[in-house]
Amino acid sequence: MIRFLLKKKNNSICICVLFFFISVSNPLFAQTKGQPSQKDLLNKKNKLNDDIKQLNSQLSQTKANKKSQINTIVVINTKIKVREELISTINAELAQINSRIKKNVTEVNALMASLEKLKSEYAKMIYFAQRNQDSYTKIMFLFSSGNFNQAYMRIKYFQQYAAFRKKQANEIIATQVILNDKLKELEGQRHEKNVLLGNEKEEKTQLDGEKQQQEIVLSELQQQEKELKEELEKKKKDAENLQIAIKRLIEAEIKRKMEESAKIAAEKAAKAAKAEKNKTKPKTKAKTDVKTPETRPTAPELTEEAEALGADFASSRGKLPWPVTKGVICQPYGEYEHPAIKGFMMNNNGVEICANKGSQARTVFEGEVTSIAISPTGGKLIIIRHGEYLSVYSNIGEVFVKQGDKVSIKQNIGTILDEDGKTSMNLQIWKGQRTMDPSGWLFNAR
Repeated sequence: MIRFLLKKKNNSICICVLFFFISVSNPLFAQTKGQPSQKDLLNKKNKLNDDIKQLNSQLSQTKANKKSQINTIVVINTKIKVREELISTINAELAQINSRIKKNVTEVNALMASLEKLKSEYAKMIYFAQRNQDSYTKIMFLFSSGNFNQAYMRIKYFQQYAAFRKKQANEIIATQVILNDKLKELEGQRHEKNVLLGNEKEEKTQLDGEKQQQEIVLSELQQQEKELKEELEKKKKDAENLQIAIKRLIEAEIKRKMEESAKIAAEKAAKAAKAEKNKTKPKTKAKTDVKTPETRPTAPELTEEAEALGADFASSRGKLPWPVTKGVICQPYGEYEHPAIKGFMMNNNGVEICANKGSQARTVFEGEVTSIAISPTGGKLIIIRHGEYLSVYSNIGEVFVKQGDKVSIKQNIGTILDEDGKTSMNLQIWKGQRTMDPSGWLFNAR
């Protein structure tokens, strides 16, 4: 009976210690399902910080140009949005840390209680052992056995009791180690929380300054509202002409592709009819029966990066690389209110991506260059086919490719033009004659 109780107590203690080992070794144990991980939030925060640095660089360029007040307000507004998202990300990190701190405090309290219990039980065993450590008592306990089997069981009891004492001591040490690790982890988390709180305060101060800067620029622009509206109306008209030009080029490309497919189908049908006709002719034995090896067309091999993205364009949604090495979306897809004049609506069939001066445009996926044309907004535009999808790159200066070229992922296709201190390009994605929001296709786009 005594051995059974000891064994039961031993098992319960082992289970308790095992639970804490699992908690320490598995970081996913404390993570809420569906929530971004600590690593995801850190990566996002780093990306947002990089975007802010880039926007600061662009802002210094636009400020140097007296004609760039519209571009300046676009960059400032983008920067404010990025800063607000950064603060939101920091708050999400703080919420996660608070949750981990709360969980660790609970575990530390449970470990302390478990340690106290183990020490109390161990002290009782030591006291019992000291009272019964007399060799004569042990011998009398053995010789008082009713038979040999009972004596053997009492010997085993002494052995198991000694082993249990040793194990109990080891479990006290193991629990103490886990407790110390948890306390260190808790201290680190509290330090991390204090750092994040400091970062949040600093970012809010920066945000307030940017909003003041925004008000100053907007106030200056409102004083010349008439001239500004005329300029924006011209930009709007140019943008509409660009959309018309792109649509016509895409319609021509779709028509060409359909004619090409029809021609291929007709050639296949003619070959099939000829083969059927040849079957009905009597076969004549050739003097020499030489067999030529059968050659089959092989599909072009995808690059390593294309395989990582997906077998085709459609399966790569949310994974496409950006069309610039470093860039920030400064004007969204669809209809939006221009930041300079309240109520003045603009429309975009793609996204405008602001980049550093001297940046080059690059492809988002493997494909074929189908069109290169002069853009109504200035510069050139390039259209690349990816199966049933097309990507369009506009506001390009020098072009590095020509029509019919096969291009690979991230291949540089041209330089991005600079206008009044702002370097930006427009990226569009089409499926047939329907536009799609590129921000849903690019990797890590907000």
